Amino acid sequence: MTTTGAVTDAGARGAPAGPWWWARRRGLALDVVLAVVSAFECMLEGIAFAHETGFPAVLGGLLGLPVGAVLLVRRRWPVAVVLISIAVSPAEMGILLSLVGLYTLAASDVPRRIIALLSSAALAGTLIVAAVRFHQDMVQAGYRPGLWAVLGFSAVLSLAVTAPPVLLGLYVGARRRLVESLRERADGLERELSLLADRAEERAEWARNEERTRIAREMHDVVAHRVSLMVVHAAALQAVALKDPEKASRNAALVGDMGRQALTELREMLGVLRSKPDAAAARQPAVEPERLAAVAAVASARVRAAGEAAEPADGPDGADRVDGPEGPCLAELADLVGQSRAAGMAVEFSVEGEREEYAPSVERTAYRVVQEALTNVHKHAPGASARVRVARREAEVALQVENGPSDGGPDAGLPSGGNGLVGMRERVTALGGVFVSGPTELGGFRVSAVIPDVRAGRGRAA
Repeated sequence: MTTTGAVTDAGARGAPAGPWWWARRRGLALDVVLAVVSAFECMLEGIAFAHETGFPAVLGGLLGLPVGAVLLVRRRWPVAVVLISIAVSPAEMGILLSLVGLYTLAASDVPRRIIALLSSAALAGTLIVAAVRFHQDMVQAGYRPGLWAVLGFSAVLSLAVTAPPVLLGLYVGARRRLVESLRERADGLERELSLLADRAEERAEWARNEERTRIAREMHDVVAHRVSLMVVHAAALQAVALKDPEKASRNAALVGDMGRQALTELREMLGVLRSKPDAAAARQPAVEPERLAAVAAVASARVRAAGEAAEPADGPDGADRVDGPEGPCLAELADLVGQSRAAGMAVEFSVEGEREEYAPSVERTAYRVVQEALTNVHKHAPGASARVRVARREAEVALQVENGPSDGGPDAGLPSGGNGLVGMRERVTALGGVFVSGPTELGGFRVSAVIPDVRAGRGRAA
């Protein structure tokens, strides 16, 4: 359906008409009025021309009516209107037709060369008719003007009739095209702004999803390991409660301390999430991407510093890590392994290479991978032995945590959400590393990761 049909249907249904519809109605009414006036004028001029030439007056009037009514189609066929006005100019007919036709032609989208050609033809026709008529009138009055006087008067009259409508039409057409261009540009800008707004919303949604995933990963890595050790110690406590009350008492104390530490770390994380954005911005202008891990590390340090005097130095928590503001590091892996040994797991730990430190994000990721891998051994292979290997290289650090099959020991009943391997893979690949995990031929499981050093890569690029 065309636009006109759509507007007509909308009007028939009682919908409010738009500005374009009203402008079209006004333009059509103006064309009708101009056509009626021009037809009446051409009819009178046709009758006068018929008297002068000896033709019947009725014939002249009937000829003028359709000529003047041509203005009804001036917007669709402006060239035809101008050609008709030039054709009837020898009969001194259609002054309004010529003026309106030239204006419409100049304001239309017709090529400029055609406008110039038809305007010149109209000017020449008017000049010739004016010169002949002026000469005839002067001769009848008994006065014979010179050639230059006739040409000068005719040229002024022709220019006065032809130039104003052409110049006005050119101005109106240029202004109309400028307005249309500005409207199209505004529409384009509006579409671009809408597209940018949609993309901004998509980026915001993506950022929110990333933040949720990162928070979930941090909470899983920081809290789940400690809670898993609590469950393992609780299972051991249940097994030795009647046989060795003293050991059961120590295990109960360890479970309580680990629970308090886990709750403290969790409260610190939730406190960051509930803090006001303005206050957080005032405390720290540029928030680090891994700020939750840093907060959890500081919380762990505070709790362990408070309970350091009450716990044995060689116990699981006495050997626990003390995180700095940048989170755990590779130097604390021995303490992490010691916690699993205290929980009853046989763990072999070895370090190769002499590289002392890497970027904080690399060391934190390596620590989390080993931590989660040992947690998975506690969950899925109770009683199994494990081996942790760390290779410190110049531009990367390689990790491997491998455990054998479960020896049928007591299952602590640790739940699994299935996010441990996913979180490890996300951490490693985010730094451009490689992560591989899968079962071994002997029935165990192996986790391997190679993490490039961010600072080393930056130094090579520089």
